[in-house]
Amino acid sequence: MSKEKQIVSMGYSDVPAGHLATVVTCLEMVEKPDTGKNTFSEGIALHAFDGTALEDYRELYRRVGEEWLWFSRIIMDDARLSAILRDNAVEVYVLRKDDKEIGLLELDFRESGECELAFFGLTSNATGMGLGGQLMDKAIELAWSKPIKRFWVHTCTFDHPAALKFYIRSGFKPYALQVEVSPDPRLSGHLPKTSAPHIPLITAE
Repeated sequence: MSKEKQIVSMGYSDVPAGHLATVVTCLEMVEKPDTGKNTFSEGIALHAFDGTALEDYRELYRRVGEEWLWFSRIIMDDARLSAILRDNAVEVYVLRKDDKEIGLLELDFRESGECELAFFGLTSNATGMGLGGQLMDKAIELAWSKPIKRFWVHTCTFDHPAALKFYIRSGFKPYALQVEVSPDPRLSGHLPKTSAPHIPLITAE
């Protein structure tokens, strides 16, 4: 996410054909909240990802995020993605239920003194079982086990409708709004046109 500020003009603005616009909410916590026992349900385990199997990573990323139009890691070339996943300051974890991959957690410590919750989510068949809260508790524990002063995340209007409330309930506080405009990955072929049916697919004229 760019730190360079570009102020959006007041009123309505046209979005280029073939592109998407979403409102992004940035949230942060500046001290560790109480996360309780921090244990997973029976049969659930969190495993570190070593950063080598790029297609395995992309497949889980797609399974978790396709419904919400996650695409940044799908369009990224192998060299750049590998550099991120192999970086010692980036920690990637896979949540498994009876050896089936059902969740993704990625923590980015590359900025000194802080941690970004870069990616966090469950596959659709793993929601509604309380695993999101358990995974977040673990994310908070892992983040604050390092000498950080700030743990932050951003979510957008394409995400799960409960995402923003979930982050706030977990201890994050909103501090900024942004507007992101990007090419629609369904039109470029990076995601199926059937992805995220709740988001209108407007083709270029």
